[in-house]
Amino acid sequence: MLPFRTSQTLVLAATLLSAGALCPATGAQQQPQTPPAQQTPQAQPDQGPVQDNAPVVRKRKYADPEPEPPAPEQPKDKTPKELQNYTLRVDVPVVNVDVSVQLDKTRQFVPGLKAGNFRVLEDGVPQRITEVRQTTAPITAVMLLEFAANSWAFIQDMRQSSYVFFKSLKPEDYIAVITYDLRTHILTDFTKDKQVTAQALQTLTIPGFSDTDEFDALYETLDRVSRIDGRKYIILISSGRDTFSKITLDTMLKKVQSAQNVSIYCISTGGLLRTLADGRMGAIARMDYLQADNQMRTFAQMTGGRAYFPRFEGELPDIFSEINQSIRNQYIITYRPTNTAQDGTYRKIKVELVDNEGMPLQMVDEKNKKVKYTVAARDGYKARMPVE
Repeated sequence: MLPFRTSQTLVLAATLLSAGALCPATGAQQQPQTPPAQQTPQAQPDQGPVQDNAPVVRKRKYADPEPEPPAPEQPKDKTPKELQNYTLRVDVPVVNVDVSVQLDKTRQFVPGLKAGNFRVLEDGVPQRITEVRQTTAPITAVMLLEFAANSWAFIQDMRQSSYVFFKSLKPEDYIAVITYDLRTHILTDFTKDKQVTAQALQTLTIPGFSDTDEFDALYETLDRVSRIDGRKYIILISSGRDTFSKITLDTMLKKVQSAQNVSIYCISTGGLLRTLADGRMGAIARMDYLQADNQMRTFAQMTGGRAYFPRFEGELPDIFSEINQSIRNQYIITYRPTNTAQDGTYRKIKVELVDNEGMPLQMVDEKNKKVKYTVAARDGYKARMPVE
C-alpha cells in the first residue's frame, strides 16, 4: 500500500503549494502574481512609498472636474453681426466768417455787437448763426512787394508803404517778406524778429527785371500761407499791373475764391505820378492801370480786405492804422449752412447788421446824429468736395 500513500502525499503537497501555504524551511510569504500595471509599492519604515521608475497614477472613480478659467469679458456691441464692418460718418459743415465793422468817417472799430445784430445770407437764404465772438489777436501777415525796374516813383512808394506798415507791427506779430518781378523771391520767412524784417527791407535798393508778374507771385503766396493754421493776411503793395504771368486772371480768381482764412489788403503805388501824367498818358496805358486798380479791388473784396489808392505819402499812416484796426479787432461769426451739399460750388455770402426787429441797424454818435459804417467780410466760400 506504500505506492498509494506516496501518491496521496504528492497530491496533498501539490495542493498546499497551489493554495499558497507557508514553507517551514524558509518562512517566506508567497505573494500572488499580478500584472505589472496593478502592482502597489510597499511602504518601508520611516520612508515614503517605494516608487518604480515610472510613477503610478491612481484615478478616482468619481473625480471632481477641474475648474475652467473664466472666459474673457466680451465688449458690449449693439451692432448686428451683419454690420460689424460698417461705419457711418456724418460730416456737418461749419462756416466761420471774419467780419470787421468800422465807422466810415473815423475808421474806428465798432465793438459790443451781439449775435442778434448780425444777419448772414448764403446765396440769398438766411442762415442760423450759432456763435458770434469778438477777437483781438496778433497777426500773421505776408508783405508781398512789387520790386521791378520800372519808374523810381513806384519803387519809392513801395518802400515807404512797407516801412510804415513795419512800424505799425507789434512784438507778437509774425511777418514774412516776399518780393516779385519776373520771379518770386522770399526775403524772410515768418518771424517775430523785427530786426530780421528791417534788414530784409533795407536790401530793396537795386531791382532786377522790369516785368511785374503779379498773378504768379500772388498764386504762389496763397499756396504757401494755405499750409499755416489760423487767420492769415497778405499786404499787397503794388502797381497792380501784370505783364508776363503764366497764371491767367480767371485762374487767379478761382485761386482767391478757394483760399481759406486769408484776407488780402492792397495798397497801390505810383498814384501821384499817374495823376501828374494822366494828360500825357495814352489810352492803352490808362486802360492798363484802370484794369490793375479793378483787379486789386476784386482781390480785396473777395477775401474781406480792402484796397487803397494813396497819392501822397502822408496818407500812409492813416491807411495802415485802419488796416491794423481791421485785422486786429474782428467778429468771428459761426453758422451751419442750410445747403449741406458737398459739391465744390461757390456760395455767395452777405453779412448785414440788423436791429431787434430785423430792420437795418442805425448807428448814431454822441450828438444823436446818424453815422455811416462799413461791414467788411469775404463775399463767399467754396464748398468742400466729397473726397476732401
